[in-house]
Amino acid sequence: MGFRIGSGIDVHQLTAGRKLIIGGVEIPHHMGALGHSDADVLLHAICDALLGACALGDIGIHFPNTAPEYKDIDSKILLRLSYEKVQALGYRVVNVDSTLLLEKPRIKPYVAQMQATIASLLGVDTDAVSVKATTTETMGYVGRQEGLVAYATVLLEKP
Repeated sequence: MGFRIGSGIDVHQLTAGRKLIIGGVEIPHHMGALGHSDADVLLHAICDALLGACALGDIGIHFPNTAPEYKDIDSKILLRLSYEKVQALGYRVVNVDSTLLLEKPRIKPYVAQMQATIASLLGVDTDAVSVKATTTETMGYVGRQEGLVAYATVLLEKP
């Protein structure tokens, strides 16, 4: 049995006139994440963690932000496609641990839905997906509510 660990990070600017989608869940807020896709910072970090664990590069290599076919794409599709690349190498997800950095909105009411969405996409139980959040105590671009950040770590197993 082989194990691999991957880590991912993603950052998106916040702007008016966009939906805020985190972990595959639309969250009511007056600002949303700016990006070529739906800019789901959490799913993008998980994609990078999955791809990185198998030394497959990063999300930008596989789904470039210059490609018109990925314009406004639902990041749940990107996560599914990233995981298919990992599965093609014989690996499966054991667990995901993630942390969001944002001042507002508070995401606690949405965490269970995020966990369920991610677990469903990865074929694991919801207790194998951790989603946590913290603020930066009003410091930096996150503290000024100009952007948000997600970190993700995945453990893969090859039975």
